[in-house]
Order: sequence, then C-alpha cells, then structure tokens
Amino acid sequence: MLSVQHLTGGYVGDSVVKDVSFEVDKGLLFGILGPNGSGKTTLLKMLSGLLPFTNGEVLLNKKSIKEYSSKELAKMMAVLPQHSVQSFSYTVQETVALGRYAHQKGWFQNWSEADEQIVQRVMEQTGVIQFKNHDIQELSGGERQRVFLAQALAQEPKILLLDEPTNHLDLSYQKDLLDLLKGWTTDRSLTVVSIFHDLNLASLYCDRLLLLENGKVNINDVPNEVLQEERIRSVYQTKIQKQPHPKVPAPQMVMLPESLSMDKQPIIIDQSFFIRSADDHIALRSPIPLRTMSSGVVGSGTGWHQVFVNRHVSKDYNCSNHRKEMIDYLKAHGFEPGETVGMMTAVMLEDVSHQLINAEDFSIFIVVTAGVGNAVDAARSEMHSFQITPGTINTWMFVSGELTEEAFIQSIMTATEAKVKAMEDLKVQDAVTGTIATGTSTDSILIAATQRGAQLEFAGTITPLGRTIGKGVYSCTVEAIKKSRQRIRT
Repeated sequence: MLSVQHLTGGYVGDSVVKDVSFEVDKGLLFGILGPNGSGKTTLLKMLSGLLPFTNGEVLLNKKSIKEYSSKELAKMMAVLPQHSVQSFSYTVQETVALGRYAHQKGWFQNWSEADEQIVQRVMEQTGVIQFKNHDIQELSGGERQRVFLAQALAQEPKILLLDEPTNHLDLSYQKDLLDLLKGWTTDRSLTVVSIFHDLNLASLYCDRLLLLENGKVNINDVPNEVLQEERIRSVYQTKIQKQPHPKVPAPQMVMLPESLSMDKQPIIIDQSFFIRSADDHIALRSPIPLRTMSSGVVGSGTGWHQVFVNRHVSKDYNCSNHRKEMIDYLKAHGFEPGETVGMMTAVMLEDVSHQLINAEDFSIFIVVTAGVGNAVDAARSEMHSFQITPGTINTWMFVSGELTEEAFIQSIMTATEAKVKAMEDLKVQDAVTGTIATGTSTDSILIAATQRGAQLEFAGTITPLGRTIGKGVYSCTVEAIKKSRQRIRT
C-alpha cells in the first residue's frame, strides 16, 4: 500500500529525516514514535506531499506520490494534522462536507444523496452530529479535532495520515477515536499511519511501530519488540518500566518518578507492623504502601496496599456476593477497601500465630491463622463436592526488601510447600479420602514487600529468603493448628 524508500529531507539546509525506509500493508494501523525533535511530523508531511524531500521515494500503490494530481492524491490519502485551523466561520456540517471535494467534478455541482449520507455517517461516528449546525469556531479544541477527523474520513481515503490524533481529546474520546480507526482498518481495509506521543495507546492499537531517533529508524517491528525497556530508556532518556497490560496481550510502559529513587531508605519491620486485634478481625497497618500479591477476597492479585485485614466469620457464613459484603464490612469498620487486602476465616482469631524473623539484610513478619476442619488432599480433590466455605488457613508474609516478580511467585510456592509439610508432620487427614491433607478448600495467602532495602531476586527453598519463609511459615502453621486443635478438645 505505502512504500517509503530511503527518504531524506526536511527544511532548507537541514535534513531532519535521514534515509528512512519502511512498508505499510493495506489495512494496518501503523504507529510512528519518537521523542520531540526526532522527525515524526516532518516525516508525515513528506508522506502526504506537503513537504518536498531531497532523496528517496514515497510510493502509494506502487506509484510515486509526485505522479498524482492533488485531487487524485486527495481521493487516495487524507491528512489530519496536529493543529487543524479553520479560518472561515463554517458550520460543522459544512466543514465536514469539504472532505467530499475530491469526489466532485465542480464546486459541489454534483452533490449526491450518497455524499450526504457519508457526511452524516462520519459525523455520527466521530460524535459531532449534535454540533452539525454550530459554527466551528464555537467548539472546544477537542471538539474541533473530531470535526476535522470527520472531514478526513468523509474523503473515504485508502490511507489516513494522522499527527497525534488524540491530542486535546479526553480519555473517553481517545478510546472511541482509536476504536473507530481500528475498526475501519479491519472492516474497510483502511490503512492508518499515525504519530503517537502516548506509547501505551500506540501499543494497544497499532499493528506495527516505527521508532525514530534523531531522524533515523531505530526499529520497525511489532509493539512488543519496539517497546523494550532498555531501548525506550535510551531513546527517550528517561526512567521507565515495561509491564504487561492486565487484559490484552500488549506491553505498557510506566514512568518511574525521580522521587522513587530518592526515597529508597529501608523500612524496618518492627512493632509498627504488628497485628491489632478486634472482636471479629485482626488487622495490620503498614507505615507505607506495600507491593502485594494475594488471594484475598478484597485486594486479590497484585497491587499496592497499606492495610491488611483477616476477618472472622461463622462456619455457616453464606453470601451471594461475598466481595461486596466484605467491602461493606471494611467501610463500616473504617478501612478503605482500595488500600486493603481483606481475607475471611472461620478460625477463632485468638489462635493466631505470628513470628518476626531478622535475617542478615532483611526481615520477615509471618502471620498464620489455621484450622483443619475442611482439610483436603489436593491430589484427590475430585472426590469432594464443590462448596465455597470460609478460608481456614490464611498465611501472611511481610518482607522488608525489594522483591522481583520471580521472588513474589517463588515466595508463594515456598510458603505452600512449608504449609503442606506442617500438615504432613501433624498428620492432618482429608476426612473424605482418609489421606494426608495438603491444605483446606479455600486457603488464602499474601506476600507483601516494602520494595526498599536489600534486593531479593529469588525465594526458592534454598535461597536466603526462601529458607526464612519456609522456616517461619512451617513453625507458625504448626503452632496455629495446635492451638486450634487444643481449643476444639477443650
């Protein structure tokens, strides 16, 4: 569809774009990235024919854009610049209708019903239909941007060139606009070439990305290859970290404020971390937000939390929406759900076991509540009927140190192995199978780290962190189960 071959040029005496080559196939959304001054807008102007180039070639359907007349090129290509200007006081509908000029034989002498339908449709699709009789000068910058996009779409081009199309648009219109463009590439085989400043939007919507650096191509590839952490740090000269999007297979880049590197003093786990007990819950409030990974009723998955609540409920607890009910409970007791990891247990909270362990360059505080009334052998769990009951063994681990993603997962693995060993040594049996149990039907676990202090890369069973977790979780689980058994016997 579009072929750019060794393109060089810019402004008088200054080659902003240098030997740039790439191909864009039909029906793709192709993104152009790069820091300010890297040549993005200059390149787009060359592609549209607005700016001459000194060397190279731009081919549209295997034909040089220099061989197209202005009207022929307008039928093939539409352009939405970063700052569109409307000098005359046209209405919105009149402005959008100008996009049909390339299809007219005279100055709108053969305006047809099809033309009218196209104008009405693109105004509807871009969300400006309600302004159709308004003077365009009355609109906000974001509203005018959508009007000029509608004008470009009214051309019914084969290729659309956009310079930061989401500029001036609020969050909902950014999504609507890019959803619309992505849909047109799929449904109508429209080819879109767009400049993006927002790396994350580009990653979510583009099929391929071209990264410019000082006017040259750094890389042209799929988003996951272009948005590599070290590459983006180098090109943009800023601290940034790559994370997976939680819902779609697309990388996302998050900025790291300078204050993070300045505020890395280790946090010592001491009495300020210790649990506070109430009649129906135990709680821990950290002096700082902690990076967490948990299976809590509230705050599950990964996140940052500062409050941790283990709530006692009766063994016959039954609720159709236990998450909402837990959120209501937290609010009623003065806890902010967004800051809290909340768990439930049928165990009597007086039987809690906790231990603070100080290692050479980190410390860990472990809290376990445990009862084995609904113990299950995971290898034979198919023999049990499915029934959600309150969690019986809840394990909390608080670490003063900076854990990698790998260490977070390994911490959970090591803690689970230690819990299973404790149940084996105490000969806890699955009441249905008669075999040694590995846990209960709804156990919950939490690993939380200060992300300050010693770098803790691994937490396997023989690593320093893993050994500490294994020892602490084992001893706390054994003690908690013994307390629970003693209470039942008496």
